[in-house]
Amino acid sequence: MGLTKQYLRYVASAVFGVIGNQKANIAFVTLRGGEKGRYVAVGACEHVFIWDVRKAEKVLILEGKKHEVTYLCPSPDGVHIAVGYEDGGVRIFSLLNGESNISFSGHKSAVSVIRYDALGARLVTGSRDTDVIVWDIINECGLYRLKGHKDAITQILFLESKNLLITSSKDSFVKWWDLDTQHCFKTMVGHRTEVWGMVLLNQESRLITGSADSELRAWDIQYIEEGKEVGEPQEKKVRTLLENEEDDEEGLDEESDFCLQRILSCKKAGSVLREARDRVVSLVTDAKAKVLACHVSIFHNSLLYTAQKTCFKYIKYKNSLNIKKRTYISSFVRSTLQVIRTMGCEYALCSLFVPGDRQIILGTKSGKIQIFDLASGSLLETTDAHDGALWSMCLSPDQRGIVTGGADKTVKFWDFELIKDQDSGKNKRLTVKHTRTLQLDEDVLCVRYSPDQRLLAVSLLDCTVKIFYTDTLKFFLSLYGHKLPVLCLDISHDSALIATGSADRNVKIWGLDFGDCHRSMFAHDDSIMFLQFVPKTHLFFTAGKDRKIKQWDADKFEHIQTLEGHHREVWCLAISPNGDHIVSSSHDKSLRLWERTREPIILEEEKEMEREAEFEESLAKGDEPVVPGETKGEAEPAGKKTIETVKAAEQIMEAIELYREESEKLEEHRAACKAAGKESNVFYIFPSVIYHYILWVSLILSTVFLFSELEVSLLVLPFPYVPDLLKLFNGYVQQGLEVELVCRCLFFLLRVHFGQITSNQMLLSVIDELRTNTISKVREIRDVLGFNSAGLQFLQREIESKEDVMFFADATDRFEEKKRKRRKRERAVLTVT
Repeated sequence: MGLTKQYLRYVASAVFGVIGNQKANIAFVTLRGGEKGRYVAVGACEHVFIWDVRKAEKVLILEGKKHEVTYLCPSPDGVHIAVGYEDGGVRIFSLLNGESNISFSGHKSAVSVIRYDALGARLVTGSRDTDVIVWDIINECGLYRLKGHKDAITQILFLESKNLLITSSKDSFVKWWDLDTQHCFKTMVGHRTEVWGMVLLNQESRLITGSADSELRAWDIQYIEEGKEVGEPQEKKVRTLLENEEDDEEGLDEESDFCLQRILSCKKAGSVLREARDRVVSLVTDAKAKVLACHVSIFHNSLLYTAQKTCFKYIKYKNSLNIKKRTYISSFVRSTLQVIRTMGCEYALCSLFVPGDRQIILGTKSGKIQIFDLASGSLLETTDAHDGALWSMCLSPDQRGIVTGGADKTVKFWDFELIKDQDSGKNKRLTVKHTRTLQLDEDVLCVRYSPDQRLLAVSLLDCTVKIFYTDTLKFFLSLYGHKLPVLCLDISHDSALIATGSADRNVKIWGLDFGDCHRSMFAHDDSIMFLQFVPKTHLFFTAGKDRKIKQWDADKFEHIQTLEGHHREVWCLAISPNGDHIVSSSHDKSLRLWERTREPIILEEEKEMEREAEFEESLAKGDEPVVPGETKGEAEPAGKKTIETVKAAEQIMEAIELYREESEKLEEHRAACKAAGKESNVFYIFPSVIYHYILWVSLILSTVFLFSELEVSLLVLPFPYVPDLLKLFNGYVQQGLEVELVCRCLFFLLRVHFGQITSNQMLLSVIDELRTNTISKVREIRDVLGFNSAGLQFLQREIESKEDVMFFADATDRFEEKKRKRRKRERAVLTVT
């Protein structure tokens, strides 16, 4: 029996070549007491880079895990920053050490906006999944999910004094939410297109909204008392266009002395017509709310508005920018990942190093060959090579020339030559000399030499690959079978195999001796853009538009490993001569370095991990679990169903089944002893171990997950397990074991399964006993907490009176008061001077 072939794992080593992504916003931050406006945070793929704008240096990296950054929001105290990701997750990083200790997971798609409240204790996130979630940062859990918008959330504003929330969306609506009752009490329908920006002015008495049209709308906000004494019945008001049915009073009692009024009225005050027709990106004001800045999605205009009480004075600041689209090619040092040279060039489609690594050759979209000197970064020569795009370029194995293929249906051969430089007169420079041309019937997409330089493989637009003899250019083989054009191909080191990748998402492996197809494999979920063999092996890598890089075995036709990390299409990759390193390039503007480790790959484990990833993705795309007996409302649990929450529910079910088994054994033991007419004198382990094991499972789950995710696990739990869980909760409360956790789980289960529990006569006695026990235990805990709080306050007063010291909060308040007085004195001195 032969030895099993061993594969080694490639892992991500570094990301370089990226400054910041355009997908996330930019936020100014402060670092370790530094001056404001000096440091800026930008999203860089899955990481966050903190740049010193004065020195143009990267000072801190907040490392992400897998998904791309979509939104940044610094905390009010400037110590933390909340980062939203493409998968809907949110992580809070410390700007002091760059570590993240708090993470939230509740959205099903990318986070589009994040807002802190004034104290930094709550966090509100909006997402493309149309939901708004309020998080408790102190307790590290989700409070509730607000549902009502029909499209992605674009902006969120807090009204701290009223505990209200304003949200805007691409569905053209602006909604007002009461956070005390978690419901939407007003919907503004004045806009006809997506609402992209909002800002509050005049001490939260005016709201400005901007949309995709050319008009900024101003709304006056008037706060009305919730309870107002009414002497006579009020006439029913006529609803305007800016009001809807949600604004009507509900449950009015004509005989009562009080009636509930609307919390506020919001009427349109006016509008400002913008000159730009592009959509609003954001609206911001200065510190005194005197100037309003409107950021639109164009380069040549910035719009400023002066905020007045009754109108807006329009001010336009025009700065025309002549932007010429250019392409740049950069060279990096792999050891330091630093740029050593950046050269401006035409739209480049392919490139390669000239032997000796002193020059670089580019093939452009206009069909030209450009030669650059790497040391000086200067353009040495530009040669018109093809009448159309130059799609592919390959170095000959003898390193004496290159071959190019273009959209003009030709393959051209070029030899390297050294000629005198006319500028210097003495030095020689590199040039290419055209020697032969192969005319074909279709556009050439890719060309490759066989390593022995005997054959030349050419992929054509007609979905075929044709192979020619290099010396005579006579036709040898035709490989057909792909349904879409072959975009990439490569030949193994021994010239025995040729692998082709196509836009039909399949990889085909052919024998180069007879042209027979050994195997066709479905490789990627989108077009395959690049394919290359690992030197001196029959292993090869493919890169696709599905953002993935995959490794394959051409002998066993097996998929070995998937490298995930890029956030856009992967265009190409390069493998080092020893196969230890891979560099990939993607449309996400980043280069990624992958390193081969000594860790072996077990294919069965890789397949299992892929199945789990697919299951996780299917859960993320699915709908939220439906609560039995309830209809979907505006507020829901903040967590989401994941593979972890499903596994947690399975652990709870296993613990309850173990409880049932041991309970039956205990009853059988007691029945046997009773039938024998004697008491049970055998010590049974169930009351002490199994009973506490279930509580231990609940504690572990509550510490591993947020409580919002634990709620989702309880939501997945089938109802037949709920009665046993309620009985266990009753015993835990009686013994005073984790009363707070038990009560939270208990109340959630009662809310979810209220109809089924109340209709079950067997559970009524359990519920009644739970009510009595929970009330008494909660009162005991409240009394203990109150006593401890009073004791701590007494100790504080005693220490302050005896030792004349202040606690930190008081000291901070007094320090701020001293600073204000000092500033007043400085202003007075300046005025006198």
